[in-house]
Order: sequence, then C-alpha cells, then structure tokens
Amino acid sequence: MAEHRRGANLPSIGGFNRTVVLDAVRRSPDGLSRVELAARTGLSAQTVSNVTRFLIEAGMIAESGTVVSGRGKPRTILRLEPGSRYAVGVHVDPAVVTYVLLDLAGTVVAASTTSTPTADDPSQVVRTIASAVDGLVADAGVAVESVLGVGIASPGPIDVEAGIVVDPPFLPRWRDVPLRDAVAEATGYPVLLEKDVTAAAVGEMFLAGESSARNFAFVYFGTGFGVGLVVDHEPVRGVGSNAGDAGHIMVDQGSLAGTPDGSGTRGEVGAAVAPDRLVRVARSRGLALSGGGAAADSVDAVDAAWDELAAAIAAGDDTAVTLAAEAGTVMGNAVVLIVNLLDVDRVVFGGPFWSRIASAALPAARTAIVGSPLLVPKHPVQVVESDRGADVAAVGAACLVLDAALSPRASALLIRR
Repeated sequence: MAEHRRGANLPSIGGFNRTVVLDAVRRSPDGLSRVELAARTGLSAQTVSNVTRFLIEAGMIAESGTVVSGRGKPRTILRLEPGSRYAVGVHVDPAVVTYVLLDLAGTVVAASTTSTPTADDPSQVVRTIASAVDGLVADAGVAVESVLGVGIASPGPIDVEAGIVVDPPFLPRWRDVPLRDAVAEATGYPVLLEKDVTAAAVGEMFLAGESSARNFAFVYFGTGFGVGLVVDHEPVRGVGSNAGDAGHIMVDQGSLAGTPDGSGTRGEVGAAVAPDRLVRVARSRGLALSGGGAAADSVDAVDAAWDELAAAIAAGDDTAVTLAAEAGTVMGNAVVLIVNLLDVDRVVFGGPFWSRIASAALPAARTAIVGSPLLVPKHPVQVVESDRGADVAAVGAACLVLDAALSPRASALLIRR
C-alpha cells in the first residue's frame, strides 16, 4: 500500500500543509474528498478546510462533483488543476540543450532544443538558455506568472550550493559556469540546479506517482554512464550533490574487450560502453556508419552515427543487434554491484543514448542482472526501461521544481497566489 505524507496541525507551518494536501490530491487521479484528505494527511477537518480554500482560490485545485458515501451527506471531490501552474526543465547535454514545459500534473505540454553553447563566453550560454526558456513559455501561451520556476539538469560535477557547473568531462570548455543565478537573473524565475542522473531519478519517481518504487537505481546512459539512486523514496545526492558517478566500476567486458582499442577482459564500464567507442567498434566490425575521419569523435558526429546504429538495430542487422546486446550486458554486469550494495528491487534504464539501442540492450541487461551468479538479493529484481524517453533528464529537472512546490519535505516558497 502506498504511503501518504502526514501533515501537522500547527498554524505556523500552513505552507507545509498546503504541500501535503497538494501532494495527496496530485497522487489521486480520481480526486479526494475533504474527509479522505484528512484521513490521508493526518490533518484536522478544520485545517483541511482552510488549506483547500486557499488552494481553490489559488486555482491549483478545484471542486469537481460529489459522491454519496453511506448515510452521510454527499462529499465534494477535489481534483488537481493541472493547467494552473507550470515548471520548465532544462537538460544541458554535450550535444544539445533540451527544454520542456510541464504542467502541475507532470505532463509535457511543450518542448524544444538548442545547440549546446561552447561556454567560451558564459554570458552567451546564459543568453541562449534564457532566450529558449522565454520562447518556450511564450510559444505555449502560458502566463509568465503561472510558471513556478526552472530546473536545470547538468552533467557533474556541480557545486549545488553556489549553483555552479564546475568542469564536466564531456564539456571541456564549461568551467565554473554560474548557471543557476545567471539564468534566474536573466529570466526572473526561481532556478534549481541538479546533476543530470539525479534529475532523471527524481523525474522517474515523481511521474510514477502512487506506483513509484520505494528503492530503485536509474541507469543513465548519455555521453557518459551514471546511476541515479533513490532509497526510501528519497534521491541519494551525497555530500556535494554529485552522487551517481558509476563509470569507474570495473566490469567484465566480455566480447567488447580488446576491440578496437582496449586489451584484457576487465575495464571501466563507462569507458567500455562510451557511445563514441561503441561507434568505433561498430565500424571495426564492418557496420557502415557515416561520420568517419578527423571529426568522427565529435559530439555531433557520434550522435548522427548513433541514429544510424539505431536504424540498423530496428532493421534487424545482426552486427548492430549484437553490439547493442553486448553493451547492455556490460552495463548489467556493473549494475549487479549496485543492486548488491543497496539491495534495490528495481532498475530503470534511460537517457539520451539508451532509448535508441533499448530493443536489443534491455533484454541483455536484464539477463545479465537477474541471471548473474554474483547477485546477492533473493527477492525479484525488476529491470525496465524508462518511458520518459530521451528527454528524461529535462523532464526530471522540471519535476524538481514541481517537487519543491508539491512535496511537503521542501519549503512552499515556490507556490505563489
């Protein structure tokens, strides 16, 4: 049975209680009566009445019909008003920056992309992102005052306290970019900065609602390999909010070892399955992928070649299918260690480079995990693909803003009348 967050009947934390009630209503698609809200949240009938009155006036929930239950008078049902508030999510990837606009229910109502600025000029980075955010909101016809804020998912390491992107390995010119405060100043919105793998895990948890797993690992396969972790319904961020770097896990690479540029059977999982390396492996095995030559390892070239690899997998090309399965197996071999360490019962794969190889990689990863002789937990372990698509980190970044507004463990400062 799903757990429900409990409120407190102290007037001094009325803002907290608003988020408790909002969270309960959001998690109940069929709506809740005030009596049910009181039971689920632990709030008194009077507190529920006061809080729901505020939220109705703010337009965030609405009365929607009545139900008859027993001999008592009909109960009015309260439902979320998804279009009353919105959140913007931004995912900074080495290839592209993805922007999404989510409503209060977490539905993507608009999306766009821009090329990733080189960061030679930090002010240009900020201008590009701020302009795209403003354009996204304007093109969607959404009132500026209904936007709760902007969440930015960035490759790590980040300095979350200062809101700075420090020096991501796949963005060599991004050094000490003060992204959070600069975007906030340029757009006028509150801004949150989060590491991409954590944002992806938060998005997976938030949008799953009542069905969200209590403990799971989100395997994020982008330009790099990382793992977002959720333990006891809370994302694991670590001391500096940079948890999730799993690329250095040593793993048996099987038939991926030694070709075309390695040696031995063991190595780091991140290096073994790096998209640029897998593209080189594909070419060495005779798969005709464009973009060879001096610029073959550029972000754009690898992304284009990956599209061709995906097309070959879809067409049933044995070489492409085998390569994707080998990559899934190597990732699965690494994830076994994380499953053992944290005793999770669900593993979710996703990210910009994952969805294009998933049809072949997911079954192989699942077999590698659940069939591993090294697997310690005796309970079933689900191995699934995220249904958030390649935009999962951008969606997760927007969910961070919704979570700050809707989840009672955070302040309610983002809720505006």
